Amino acid sequence: MKSQITDEINRIIEVLRNDQSSDGSWDYPFETGISTDAYMIILLRTLEINDEKLIQDLVERILSRQEKNGSWKLFYDEKNGNLSATVEAYYALLYSGYRDKEDKELVAARRCILAWGGIGKSHMLTKIMLALTGQYKWPAFFPIPVEFILLPVSFPINFFDFSVYGRTNIAPMLILADQKFTMKTKRSPDLSHLFLSRGDAENDEFFLNRSGEWRSFYSFIQQGIKHIIGLPAHIHSLAIQQTKKYILDRIEPDGTLYNYFSSTFLMIFSLLALRHPKNDPIITKAVKGLKGMACQIDGHTHMQYTTANVWNTSLINDALQRAGIPWDDPMIQQANNYLLSRQHSHYGDWVIHNPSSLPGGWGFSDRNTMNPDIDDTTASLRSITHLVRNEPIYRQAWDRGINWIFSMQNQDGGWAAFEKNVDKEIVKFIPIEGAKYLLTDPSSADLTGRTLEFYGNFTNLSKNHIAIKNGVNWLIRHQEMDGSWYGRWGICYIYGTWAAITGMISTGVDPGYDASVRQSLKWLKSIQNPDGGWGESCYSDINQTYTPLESSTLTHTAWALDALIAASDNVTPEIKKGVQFLLDNSHKKDWTLSYPKGQGMAGGFYIHYHSYRYIFPLLALSHYRSKFLG
Repeated sequence: MKSQITDEINRIIEVLRNDQSSDGSWDYPFETGISTDAYMIILLRTLEINDEKLIQDLVERILSRQEKNGSWKLFYDEKNGNLSATVEAYYALLYSGYRDKEDKELVAARRCILAWGGIGKSHMLTKIMLALTGQYKWPAFFPIPVEFILLPVSFPINFFDFSVYGRTNIAPMLILADQKFTMKTKRSPDLSHLFLSRGDAENDEFFLNRSGEWRSFYSFIQQGIKHIIGLPAHIHSLAIQQTKKYILDRIEPDGTLYNYFSSTFLMIFSLLALRHPKNDPIITKAVKGLKGMACQIDGHTHMQYTTANVWNTSLINDALQRAGIPWDDPMIQQANNYLLSRQHSHYGDWVIHNPSSLPGGWGFSDRNTMNPDIDDTTASLRSITHLVRNEPIYRQAWDRGINWIFSMQNQDGGWAAFEKNVDKEIVKFIPIEGAKYLLTDPSSADLTGRTLEFYGNFTNLSKNHIAIKNGVNWLIRHQEMDGSWYGRWGICYIYGTWAAITGMISTGVDPGYDASVRQSLKWLKSIQNPDGGWGESCYSDINQTYTPLESSTLTHTAWALDALIAASDNVTPEIKKGVQFLLDNSHKKDWTLSYPKGQGMAGGFYIHYHSYRYIFPLLALSHYRSKFLG
């Protein structure tokens, strides 16, 4: 087995060496289904930008992903299909002009949509897109008034109590909903045949039922707004101006809003709502920025939701070094030079809740300059570790990065993704679908565990340091009854459990004596598949409980295996079978390879990281070799 492991490690290293870009990064695709492809077609047609080559390419990709029953899915084992994705695909294909509603693909899709209750049953975000392009009636009520943005940070609830990824999408929504903005063109299709009845077409129930908690909260907001000095019309105008300023101040150098497709899409329409012409330079640059995020997957053009260059590069560079590639190898040096160039020097929204720290984090995407996150920062710091001692410029980067990480620990002891202490319970009661995921940024097991793993394995921080003790205690308090941990940004319980176990062990928790770790190891072993691998369904985050995939994947197996390796002094049968699975299936090409391993919103947004099939098997096999094979 030793020679097999070495051969597989060397194979992955060579693949990565060949795939590195000239700037030192790895630009593997960030794949998120067909929604962004559909929205790009709708955006281009609405703006009357007739980029026919791109539109045709996107049409072909959308059609290539259609299921036999006519639907589109978010993940392989999603039962029957996904209504919102199918509505979005159907609309884009019609609007493209390259498909007619009587084409067999659209007939089949329409049959699914109507069978599931029609367009009125689609997701809130889909309805907003339909409303602003004239296909759905704007609701009379929007659960957040635009004046909300004027409430000061000192107010018990304010705009900055939403997560940064929530704010960046909500801000343009506030303008669009306030203006009840709609834009149609001569090419706009008529989707009225996707409603089951006229009553459905007139229904303005965009949002979830408004709970008692929300009604009292909404009243509280209204009282706060009334205390803002000025006449109502003046306050309203000021709120529109402030919302627009918030958006424009956060445009990245490539013209996109925080490098997110959805927020940029909404920003463009919000500017149109404020009477900006279609050819406004801000809009033109934003469209160019979105086009710049296009990539090729299996011969088709895909519009990425964002790019993942920093994330890919930091994880790959760390894994390569753990596999034995020296820090002065040109591949490592080029990657580190790239990462150094992407460290942030600008203040971002994170400073609102963390005013005493200086910038020093890293963001996720290639062009991001002001929205750093914990995971990318610790991953980038892992990558540059070996240069810190001898290279002053890397020492400065290290100090800035680690100080930022320290400053971002939440009061509860854990770490969130982007901001500090942005997890007010009342926000979850806002009647917006996915509010828990879209509007809050709580401490999570994956972020907390991976931060602890960084502290334990890459710094000389004392195991008794208060930051470590608080982080470990957070994990212990948030362990699931079955012994697992929920991972917020991956799929899902295997991901969180891997991060928690490796984090706790690296910071001195004894796996032989600690009850939490012992229980989690028992759980991991109990869900191992007969073929030696592990696999978890995207239904885990929808069901909020571990749901097996009934098939093993390379990435899930690598996560579980890496946790068992970290906790074991000897090779166990489970470890041996897991290693063998990775070796036997490294060349396998089936649906498990493209099955999402990341998520952004339960039931709505899933991510296939094309880099993961290399990163995590390389990491697990390297750890196995160094620990058990000498």
